[in-house]
Amino acid sequence: MGFANKTVIVTGASNGIGRGVAKGYAESGASVILADMDEQEGLLYAEELKNNGHEAMFVKTDVRKEADIQHLMDITLKTYKTIDILINNAGKVLFKSLYELTIEEWDDMMNTNLRSVFLCSKAAAASMRNNEMGGAIINLASTRAIMSEPDSESYAATKGGIKALTHALAASFSKEKITVNSISPGWIETGDYDSLRDEDHQQHFSNRVGKPEDIARACLYLTATENDFVTGADLIVDGGMTRKMMYEE
Repeated sequence: MGFANKTVIVTGASNGIGRGVAKGYAESGASVILADMDEQEGLLYAEELKNNGHEAMFVKTDVRKEADIQHLMDITLKTYKTIDILINNAGKVLFKSLYELTIEEWDDMMNTNLRSVFLCSKAAAASMRNNEMGGAIINLASTRAIMSEPDSESYAATKGGIKALTHALAASFSKEKITVNSISPGWIETGDYDSLRDEDHQQHFSNRVGKPEDIARACLYLTATENDFVTGADLIVDGGMTRKMMYEE
């Protein structure tokens, strides 16, 4: 799966899963655009990737704003002439009692996590449709689209919406050779991995908690040109956690 001469936009790329995904593409030869609101960390990471011999650029982007998204696409096209892959990773988490959750907080979650996927996909596809080989879009959903704990209504709604939006986009973009898939991560540790307990790892068939590079490898697979038969799908990457029966003894 080669990504040389490919241009990849990763939203929410300054930290966490997005940072790992950006690294995966950079190490695979792609030109990577890091889109994020965290300008300080984003600029530092872009510089780190370039110092390691990779092609990378940071563009400050608030995915809640359509103007910012269009600016991101315009800068990418001006710099690299093409948009081949879009990773819609930007998002936030909110756990709050439904009785205390405000409509402003609900709307902010929808705009950040879900509407941004629609806006970014629409803007990127407008360019991808002109590519000879089309393009590929990955939307980061979550296993919380199919399982929940209390006080997670706004987050679960956005992730369920992303899964549904993914197969709708796959249908709409099919004639333009643009594949659209989602990835539903489970527990992906983006902090101190070494501080995890044995019981944390044993919640998984894989016997370990996930890492950002696990999601990066899934993205590489789904966006490889030779894997264009996979579209409209949701790939659960959770070490088997959502399939493991757990009883309290």
